[in-house]
Amino acid sequence: MKVLILNGSPHPNGNTATAINEMVKIFQANDVQVDIVQVGNQNLRGCIACRACAKTGKCVFDDLVNATAPQFAQADGVVLASPVYYASANGTLISFLDRLFFSAKFDKTMKVGASIAVGRRGGLTATYDELNKYFAIAGMPIACGQYWNGVHGRDAGEAAGDAEGLQQMRTLANNMVFLMRSIALGKERYGLPAREQPTFTNFIR
Repeated sequence: MKVLILNGSPHPNGNTATAINEMVKIFQANDVQVDIVQVGNQNLRGCIACRACAKTGKCVFDDLVNATAPQFAQADGVVLASPVYYASANGTLISFLDRLFFSAKFDKTMKVGASIAVGRRGGLTATYDELNKYFAIAGMPIACGQYWNGVHGRDAGEAAGDAEGLQQMRTLANNMVFLMRSIALGKERYGLPAREQPTFTNFIR
């Protein structure tokens, strides 16, 4: 089993990393390989809707997005982790995810997704909802924990004091391991669900 963790914080050792590390402990205890990609401190632009990726299978901007795509393809699960800025995820992470999910043309069906948000007080659930939409459009089951996955903390180190939040991270990681293993067994026995050819309906003629 392999899990790809995308850290959307510009601070590699901040509170978002504290939340991530609590999950990593569980993954490692269950012999799950973990790859962490630091996204939030990179200079990344957003998608320009050029659709070049439809022909090439990769983004026209050759940066961390294209470098991460092979790890995404090999992963059984993906964790999106972001600090909360103005009741939403870090803009750098969103730009990265828009381009990664759109340009990477491999089948993402049944990879397990999980989102976590870290903030001082409010906006965690809005960020959690925002991140989960990437999984939903890609046919990826969304792992849940024991609450909406969030940890509280503002200054570096404060997240370590959120006992309930860290427990949520451990529960989420355990549930994610269970889902990945269950899906692997299901794929081995039944294969992936049958899919129809996509139908696209435009509302403006």
